[in-house]
Amino acid sequence: MVTPEVLDESLEEVVTQATDNAVSWITLDRPHALNALTWEQRERLIGLLADASTNPGVRAVVLTGRGRGFCAGADLKGVAGGGERVAGDVARTLERGAQRLVTAVLDCEKPVLAAVNGTAAGLGCHLALACDLVLAAEEASFVEVFVRRGLVPDGGGAYLLPRLVGPQRAKELMFFGDRLPASEAERLGLVNRVVPADALERTAREWAGRLAAGPTRALALTKRLVNSSLDADRAAALAAEAWAQEINMTTRDAREGVASFAERRKPGFEGR
Repeated sequence: MVTPEVLDESLEEVVTQATDNAVSWITLDRPHALNALTWEQRERLIGLLADASTNPGVRAVVLTGRGRGFCAGADLKGVAGGGERVAGDVARTLERGAQRLVTAVLDCEKPVLAAVNGTAAGLGCHLALACDLVLAAEEASFVEVFVRRGLVPDGGGAYLLPRLVGPQRAKELMFFGDRLPASEAERLGLVNRVVPADALERTAREWAGRLAAGPTRALALTKRLVNSSLDADRAAALAAEAWAQEINMTTRDAREGVASFAERRKPGFEGR
């Protein structure tokens, strides 16, 4: 039964955003639903990531959740299951929803840090794995839950997971759907660092602060090079690297970095 409190939720209350010291903090705040995402909440999240890309006042993004869940995936409550289905409906739904969300993280021009506070399941797992860096609380876990429902992984999972852990391990996780504790996720390379729950926000602030103080355009180009290298041959990767260097050397931060090295001082990057 849906409570009045749930009915009164606004998008701004359940997907919150605040900018602090050039870091955009995006928090999924539906703890009663383990932060499962409705269509409208996904659209807001996609919009916030797009805004972060173009806003010069934002130089890093932190994505986290409140309560026991980071994100339990897509919220399917209230989604009609009946009616005639037209060929292509499911594919269009995924392309416009889950895939757009994961792509928004991958294509965000600012580094995106996931602070995984609890369960990351289904689309929520892939949302975390799409981030550039992943911190996890000791209580957090990752679950490829799709097989439990007789479903195929969505949200780019079959693209992301093999690139992080290899095809055999990815198949193990997706075929069985077992809960993967944060410590094991760190061992496999899905998580950069596991910390106690009470240290998660502090560590995320430290990491995000370092990112926000860095050469923003150089980080954006580095992110693009690394992401695209997984799909490119050697010649294409080296060509992309050369052009990224060409573009980056036109920025103020690159000139500041070279000057500070020559003058033997700490650089002061401005994000431009």
